[in-house]
Amino acid sequence: MTLTLPSGRGANRDRSLMKFAEDLMQIGRGVGMKISSRGWAYQLEGFREINKDQFDSVEGYINDCRERGYLPIDFTAEEESRGFSGVEIPDTDTPGEFINSYLFTALVAERYYTPDWWEDEEYYIQMVVEKIDIKTLFEPVCHKYHIPIATAKGWSSMLQRATYARRFQEAQEKRLIPVLLYCGDHDPDGLRISEFLRSNLDDLKGIRWIDGTTGYDPVTLIIERFGLNFDFIEANNLTWIDNLITGSGKNLADPAHKNHHQSYVQEYITKYGVRKCEANALIVNRDAAETLCRGAIEKYLGVDAIERFKKKREETNAKFAEYREKTGIAAVVRKAMSGEGAP
Repeated sequence: MTLTLPSGRGANRDRSLMKFAEDLMQIGRGVGMKISSRGWAYQLEGFREINKDQFDSVEGYINDCRERGYLPIDFTAEEESRGFSGVEIPDTDTPGEFINSYLFTALVAERYYTPDWWEDEEYYIQMVVEKIDIKTLFEPVCHKYHIPIATAKGWSSMLQRATYARRFQEAQEKRLIPVLLYCGDHDPDGLRISEFLRSNLDDLKGIRWIDGTTGYDPVTLIIERFGLNFDFIEANNLTWIDNLITGSGKNLADPAHKNHHQSYVQEYITKYGVRKCEANALIVNRDAAETLCRGAIEKYLGVDAIERFKKKREETNAKFAEYREKTGIAAVVRKAMSGEGAP
């Protein structure tokens, strides 16, 4: 299909926005995942519906459609969560049904039990990515390997860093080797962020938590930036954007920019030119993205990691079945659920 971008003013613009929303919904049925407004720009560029100089406009059109109700407000993935807490939804089950649902849990409790996946492993891995779309892409892969993954826009928050550092500290106390995998934009600051991950964590080694836990010293932490890298971008024909405009809207290629003459900017321009590749570009090549993610993980866990985790799950399930058999709890629960003996 051919996507028609919105145009005109007043009623004509409204009609063109509605048509744009209809076209986007139709395309969305074949995309198979929720992506951000920026991610949609990459998706449409991959379908050859728009050019890269139209990215900003498309983001604006999508958000206009969401605001006016032409697209569902949750059509896109959000950059960050701003949801309410404390929302209570009344139960619709009767008290008997509610109790039975809890009784039934005893028969399938292993489904809700998390083994120590990292017992007898050599490494403990966490992953941080630059964009919500990349988290969406990598999450299924990370789930298979039981690896925590988070979006860290820019330099990330202090609390986020402290939280994943604490998990590294706990892993190290279990004699595991901590590994932080990072995937971000290929631009001057994107490359610089990955280089400064250790110093950002080092800044927090003197903190303390309310429970008395002290900060983590990342001196032995393995940090690997596995993407986006130039060779991968070229090999997979990802989209280069011909500017060095930052998230704040300022252009690092402009001599008037305060960081333009910094060595890291000049070295980047000399090596790669005045262009960048945003991590969102991966969404148009999911197979390559998944291979990239899996390869980074298996470098440390090995290609047989999923089989090892599967064996741990089977051993756990067997222990639950053995306990139910030994205690006779299954028969007791089924009798209670049937209502036998109830007054």
